[in-house]
Amino acid sequence: MIRVLFADDHEMVRIGVSAYLSAQQDIVVVAEADDGKEAIELALEHRPDIILMDLVMEHMDGIEATRRIIEKWPEAKIIIVTSFIDDEKVYPALEAGATSYMLKTSKAEEIAKAIRSTYEGQSILEPEVTGKIMTKMRRPSEHPLHEQLTTREMEILLLMTEGKTNQEISEQLFIALKTVKVHVSNILSKLEVHDRTQAVIYAFKHELV
Repeated sequence: MIRVLFADDHEMVRIGVSAYLSAQQDIVVVAEADDGKEAIELALEHRPDIILMDLVMEHMDGIEATRRIIEKWPEAKIIIVTSFIDDEKVYPALEAGATSYMLKTSKAEEIAKAIRSTYEGQSILEPEVTGKIMTKMRRPSEHPLHEQLTTREMEILLLMTEGKTNQEISEQLFIALKTVKVHVSNILSKLEVHDRTQAVIYAFKHELV
């Protein structure tokens, strides 16, 4: 079972989404929070596999809550689920450590699919978010960090932008899973990023895709 914590200040939204998710055979909502502070407490208490995080909440917003959770628990996988698509929300949320970014206009089954994909190690970004990243983050660099990547590392980075998991990359390139993990670690180090999501953002920013 994929254990989920859902943080949202709208009770009806929590009730509806939680009911749908709990009806799935492989997902269970273990806790709900109505603000950022409670989300931090419950995340550290339950250590869920996935955290669904709203952005605009009382007492503490989702961006700050995400940042604090990642500081205390770097392995946390947080999916932003929000109505906001503006630059002031998207980039700070991803920089804070969010793994995926979904909109509340998404269907419940799409949220469930994002939970499964994020749990498996993929990063899910709404098309609108991807478009904004490509438009805003294109900045030329005299010495781009990706020039340090080997041909194999570049190949794996591009597969990461397609949402491929380490296992899928291993199977597609016919190399050991352990080898893929080493390459991914080297990619993150060379690009000076902390996780796969930031590596994908880097690839869009530098038009590698």
